[in-house]
Amino acid sequence: MALWLAALLGLIQGLTEFIPVSSNAHLRIASALLRQGDTGAAYTAVIQLGTLAAVLAYFAKDLVNLAGAMVRQPDSPEGRLPLLLVAGTVPIVIVGLLLKKQVEGDLRSLYVVAGALIVVGILMILVDRHAAGRVGRGIATLTLRDAVLIGVAQSLALVPGVSRSGATICMALMLGLARSDAARFSFLLSIPAIAGAGILEARTAFVGLGSSAIPALVTGIGVAAVVGYASIAWFLSWLGSHDLVGFAVYRIIAGLAVLAAIAANIVSA
Repeated sequence: MALWLAALLGLIQGLTEFIPVSSNAHLRIASALLRQGDTGAAYTAVIQLGTLAAVLAYFAKDLVNLAGAMVRQPDSPEGRLPLLLVAGTVPIVIVGLLLKKQVEGDLRSLYVVAGALIVVGILMILVDRHAAGRVGRGIATLTLRDAVLIGVAQSLALVPGVSRSGATICMALMLGLARSDAARFSFLLSIPAIAGAGILEARTAFVGLGSSAIPALVTGIGVAAVVGYASIAWFLSWLGSHDLVGFAVYRIIAGLAVLAAIAANIVSA
């Protein structure tokens, strides 16, 4: 893989991982438009380690406080949160193992990507209207049931086009969380999932890319880390006073554009 392509994919990964537009979909579409072939689920999972570094850096203070609270005050809201994150991670682990072949194969079709972009975009509009004007509850009120349901939503993001942040934030809003708290829990929940997928797929990515694996992966991860950090900071600030409709409309337009590109033989599904 050429380093310019690795850097471009890292840029796309960093820009789109934490906003509800699906980084997997954008990586898949970009590769198709550039006629570089499908870079594959393995490479995608590994460059997500860059955005993992970004979320770890951004929430470093929070993570240290949560670890301390889990030891000193395990019954407090902060002390329970790490356990809720573990519970919320279980669904994506189970689904990922059961559907690994499909996730790396048929589900990467651009027809699936386009359909997911459009359908989830419509759902985001409906969820946003449902949450409009509501103050919402804080992250401290999360229950085990809430965490598992948000985790189930996260597992849907194994389908390119769904969006991890989009699915989890929408589920959190449906459960009554405030927008900023929904986004915060979504980002924290992404940490174990991204780490696990990246580590498991690292060997596959190295083998698939051959001798260029190390510089390509390092480049993609590095760019994704820097851009991902800025993306988190921007999105959390933006979400405090804005809704998700703009992202939803973008998703629908993007999905329709992909279908049009397939019909015009600009890209191959």
